[in-house]
Amino acid sequence: MNEYVALLFITFLSTIVSLVILKIYLLLTVGKCYCNVYLNGKTALITGGNSGLGYETALALAGRGCRVIIADQDDCEESKRNIIAQTGNSNVVTKKFDLTSLQSVRELAKDINNNEERLDFLINNAGVSGTGKVYTKDGLHKGMQINFFGHFLLTHLLIGLLKKSSPSKIIFISSMVAFFHNLSIENLNCPEDQMIIAFTDLKMYANSKLCLIIAANELSKKLRGTGVTAYSVHPGAVYTNIYFRYAKELSYDNLLYKILAPVVIKFFTKSPKEGIQTALHVVLCKDTINNTGKFFSECWVHLPPAAANDPYFAKKIWEASEKLVQLKSDEII
Repeated sequence: MNEYVALLFITFLSTIVSLVILKIYLLLTVGKCYCNVYLNGKTALITGGNSGLGYETALALAGRGCRVIIADQDDCEESKRNIIAQTGNSNVVTKKFDLTSLQSVRELAKDINNNEERLDFLINNAGVSGTGKVYTKDGLHKGMQINFFGHFLLTHLLIGLLKKSSPSKIIFISSMVAFFHNLSIENLNCPEDQMIIAFTDLKMYANSKLCLIIAANELSKKLRGTGVTAYSVHPGAVYTNIYFRYAKELSYDNLLYKILAPVVIKFFTKSPKEGIQTALHVVLCKDTINNTGKFFSECWVHLPPAAANDPYFAKKIWEASEKLVQLKSDEII
């Protein structure tokens, strides 16, 4: 019995030590943006800027004198007031729009094109997980439309203003989860008859994040010579509400998970302020223009999933996406 207790204690102690070592490693490898650039006269549009990574990004850019446009489905006035109070920069604008509606995306783009003199940074940040088998009125899978299709359309509609404002940058907030994709032309829009087997919420999320990497890569080629550059960014595992929105959708049988998840997640994830460092690096550092189309992690260029570098596959995904978001002939890049 004593040997069993001793073995149990050693196992427990080893686990704790391993976890602490892992935490130290994570802390030591967190990327940090050291580019001190003042952005007076520049304008940034951030989707999903009302909370989490989007809010921290808006706060950071506003603190550098940038005109910040927060576009979100929620009321952003409180976030706006907080940013102004913390930065002293009153040049913060909020726009309400819904990524699950292509018409709403078009209305936002029209508003920006008609009322903004320039757009230096388009940060496609908004994202969601755990949507299940839900489709929008546009016939698109809800998760794919929020994470990818909506941003794909928005980017196309703002290209003219981005070119006018060049040098300008397009940033897609992607994820290392993209490596776990099962993306194909056939399942790009998550066909309902394949959802049970092929599309868990994780697969949908991974596929959408791979699409963002492909979009940045393809845009970098299509926009060569225009002064507009594009990038995809892995922010790391960040402690935001996206984890807990998903947890709330779990059944009450998962009570233990719901109790432990916040503790475990918070211990092994970054804060939102840490999570925006790579995106800030891409936005602020002039040298990143030499790495247009690249996938960034911890402020360094990182190899993307192999599928992102397959020109035939990327071309097919791009062309299928053009049709799914109903681009007009004069809107195609």
